[in-house]
Amino acid sequence: MQRRKFLFALSGVAAAFAARSYAGTASGDNKVTIMQFSDDGKPLGRATLARVSRNAEWKKVLSPLAYEVTREQGTEQAFSQPGYDRHEPGLYRCVCCGNALFDAKTKYDSGTGWPSFWQPIAAENVREISDHMFGMTRTEVKCALCDAHLGHVFDDGPSPTGLRYCMNTVALRFVPQPEP
Repeated sequence: MQRRKFLFALSGVAAAFAARSYAGTASGDNKVTIMQFSDDGKPLGRATLARVSRNAEWKKVLSPLAYEVTREQGTEQAFSQPGYDRHEPGLYRCVCCGNALFDAKTKYDSGTGWPSFWQPIAAENVREISDHMFGMTRTEVKCALCDAHLGHVFDDGPSPTGLRYCMNTVALRFVPQPEP
């Protein structure tokens, strides 16, 4: 168990350094195309929107941990946040900007202590960035609309994709499926 804790801590440090080095290379393009979804998970169509940037506001409205994770590329401790093991129907949105990220239908128990999904709700709603810190190769996952750090994606997930989108609980806002 000690080794697992060490690896989780080391991975968090690596993510922080990778994200900081990426932050200086952002392009001048201020528009992004995402797929919009209603709260019941129905696609509403693609929309090209201005990237969301509310740093002063996010510092005020997010919890200190959510701010550290999403805006400073931190990592919450495994098994520490309520909802990591939630299994009811619903939609997961970005805690910063509300962008739809994951459908609960693709969530599974990875045993890691973080919410895990085998695919995003729409590929264009997330950005994947290569992370090579500390001799490891990982892929960071960010919200495409506001650049919030969400977690990482690994290739050890279940069928049909074989992927494990391992997200920080505090980076996600769960919207329960409305009753029919």
